[in-house]
Amino acid sequence: MLKPELCAKIALMTWKVLGHEWAVDLLRSHIAQQKLHHAYLLSGPDGVGRRTLALRLAQAINCAQPPEPGTPCLTCRVCRQIEAMQQADLLVVQAGSKGGVLKVDQVRELQRSLALHPYESAYKVALLLRFEEAHVSAMNALLKMLEEPPARAILLLTADSRESLLPTVVSRCETLRLHPLPIEKLAAGLRAELGVEEQQARLLAHLSGGRPGLALRLSRDPELMKKRVAGLDELKRLLGCGLVERFQFAERTAKDSKDKEKFRDLLEVWLSFWRDVTLRAAGTQAPIANLDWQAPIDQAASALGLARAREMTQLIERSAGLLERNVNPRLIAETLMLDLPYISLELVPA
Repeated sequence: MLKPELCAKIALMTWKVLGHEWAVDLLRSHIAQQKLHHAYLLSGPDGVGRRTLALRLAQAINCAQPPEPGTPCLTCRVCRQIEAMQQADLLVVQAGSKGGVLKVDQVRELQRSLALHPYESAYKVALLLRFEEAHVSAMNALLKMLEEPPARAILLLTADSRESLLPTVVSRCETLRLHPLPIEKLAAGLRAELGVEEQQARLLAHLSGGRPGLALRLSRDPELMKKRVAGLDELKRLLGCGLVERFQFAERTAKDSKDKEKFRDLLEVWLSFWRDVTLRAAGTQAPIANLDWQAPIDQAASALGLARAREMTQLIERSAGLLERNVNPRLIAETLMLDLPYISLELVPA
């Protein structure tokens, strides 16, 4: 068996995957030994790297000029097209938007497409993203394909957990459960392999909770970091102002259909803050996510105490759940504004 250090180098050098060395090693061996399963389920929290690993597997299966079996070149036309999710034999199926519903008609259309021979590759690869969002009828439709898999086709499913899918679907897939990396390991990888500056690497590792996919998204898209800071600034402002300003904020959350997605993202940022406050109030040694907001987090923890911090965390989680169930965003925001504590926070640079 390969040593962990060697597996890590192979994962980075051949698949350009940060972490999950054991999974890369396993999948490479399946291809090299021609023991591919007809379906794989990659499970784990959002941002852990499920989609990246699935795309690397698709590239390794269909690469036009692999340097060795199980290793994609990542530079040929097929590899580049798969990376962009636009290759002829790569079929991507997902809900229309995050938090939406993957419908049975999408799976039936996939079934018709997989019945055809690959256009230019060895296999047709179906990538079913966030399959926990699939309607139960869509899962049952997929089950029929899993029971009688099409020839020259590989199905790759991603989901937050096995438990979110029908047990009959899970039992017919080779399951790889991906876990967040230790914070320090991810920070070291961001520094060594991607050249991220040390302080920024630590921040990204903490913000992502050890999820390499999310850390990479944050590092590559400055707008995401700007939105995060803007969301924290908005929370800080609302905590220090009265009901008039708070209800004005609630009104702004319901102007158009795009506001629901923005509100969802904002609640995610606020949830990270209140979880950090809860950790600080509890006096644990667990690392907080928002390293650059340590001072306001400590202030809130001292002012509110553990019980109130937990209450706020649960309130944000409940608000996010109601939003997913299509409850009116303005009503959710108004209720949330009524329950926010009144405290003044000062931001001291970390």
